[in-house]
Amino acid sequence: MKIVIPAAGAGKRLFPHTFTKPKPMVYIAGKPIIGHILDRMRDIKPEEIILVVGYKKEQIMSYVDKNYSNIFNIRYVDQREQLGLGHSIYTARDEIGDSDIMIALGDMIFKAGYLEFYMHHLNNGDCSGSIGVREVDDPKKYGIVELDGKYIKNLEEKPANPKSNLGIAGVYFIREIPSLLSILEEMLGSNMRTRGEYQLTDALQEMVNRGYHLKPFPVSSWYDCGHHESLLETNRVLLDEKEDIDPVCQIKDSVIIQPVTIGNNVTIINSVVGPHASIAGDSYIESSIISDSVIGSRSHISKVNLQRSIVGDDASVHGKHNSLNIGDSSSIEF
Repeated sequence: MKIVIPAAGAGKRLFPHTFTKPKPMVYIAGKPIIGHILDRMRDIKPEEIILVVGYKKEQIMSYVDKNYSNIFNIRYVDQREQLGLGHSIYTARDEIGDSDIMIALGDMIFKAGYLEFYMHHLNNGDCSGSIGVREVDDPKKYGIVELDGKYIKNLEEKPANPKSNLGIAGVYFIREIPSLLSILEEMLGSNMRTRGEYQLTDALQEMVNRGYHLKPFPVSSWYDCGHHESLLETNRVLLDEKEDIDPVCQIKDSVIIQPVTIGNNVTIINSVVGPHASIAGDSYIESSIISDSVIGSRSHISKVNLQRSIVGDDASVHGKHNSLNIGDSSSIEF
């Protein structure tokens, strides 16, 4: 089985952080998003991982080659136009061939590993594919599936009037590859777009229309790293799960409240860091309090109190100390 990871998009919901880097390279809990995704694929031992890249692709390729080329057989496909998930899969058609594939989105991190999902797929038995689903609170924001017994009968991308609350969780297993690629080719040929993009959801619905059987499997939790609030939530979850690792850093007159991750060559002076703080390498922190935040590489933070904050690479954040002379029964808010 091959794994396809669509990771070509610009990640506009994460601006300004994605002005200078692709979304899979945004740092949380000690490494870029793409690193957490690939770590969770080790147990599957895939035949090959196909990374579909595009926006600022060199950063992804450099990081993955350096850290994962000795673990996986990795190939890259350049999606020059970002025209949707369906278009992304079709762009990788030559590398996919006739192999069974797992599709895993490049901005979703799952608490469970992909091996658990693969076992669910195998347990689904004789079917053309399996799709991970989870009940969602606002189905209008998701691709939605409707079931008929143990099979999927309808799929729709962000429906105006949802017929179920089963959201597509962003992990798919497909066996009937020639049929899927043929349908995608037809969609591109007829310019069949939904909201300006070629949707994988539409292609899977066409497979169902043609008599192919797709089954669901449960996904207990996912973490969408596509916007700021969910990125901080994912950072908290991953830090709660991590094993403590002693970083190569200088800490002086400071308090570290676990869980945190601190990169190499970080200097922390007269500060409180944590809980749920991720500090990337070569950063300098002084006279500050940082919690529930992500600080990028080579950043300089001084005299500030940061909570629920995201600071990019090579950033400088400087505050100033206040001096107070307050009488009795006073109340002051900053």
